[in-house]
Amino acid sequence: MFTTDEIQKLDKITHKYDRKQAALLPVLHCVQEKDGLITPQAEKDVAEYLGIPVVHVHEVVCFYHLLHQKKPGKCHFSVCQTTACALRGAEDIIGYIRQKLNISPGETTPDGKFSLEAVECLGACEIAPMMQCNNEYKGFLDKKTIDALIEGNS
Repeated sequence: MFTTDEIQKLDKITHKYDRKQAALLPVLHCVQEKDGLITPQAEKDVAEYLGIPVVHVHEVVCFYHLLHQKKPGKCHFSVCQTTACALRGAEDIIGYIRQKLNISPGETTPDGKFSLEAVECLGACEIAPMMQCNNEYKGFLDKKTIDALIEGNS
C-alpha cells in the first residue's frame, strides 16, 4: 500500500490525464524511482490505485525494458540488438561486455555495479551499434567505449 506522501505524488501525475488509468506508465516510473524496480506488490498497489486489473499492470511491466522486475546494477547496459545495431556489431558488443563483466544478459555483477540487458530498438539507428547506459544513449560502440564506461563506473 502506498503512503500518504506517495499517493500525493501519484495524484500530481494522474491529475494531468482525463482518465486516471491513462497515467499507467508515468505512475510505474514514479513507483520504480523509489526502489529501482517494480515488485509484484507494487504491481498490485498500482492496479488498486488506478482501478485496473493487476494483469494489465504486469503486462506493461513485462513489456517495457525500462521497467525492472529485478533491481538492475548501478550502471545498467541496455544494448540494442535490432536490425541496424545487429548489422553494425551489437552481438560482438554484448559478447565483449559478457567477457569483461562475466555476466550474461539479464544478470547483474555480484557487487551490484553492473547489469546487462539485450533489448529491442531504442530508436537511435543512426548511431548503431548503440546502447542506453542508465538513461544516457551511447552510440558507435566499440571495445574502447565499453572499457571507458566500465572504468568510469567501477
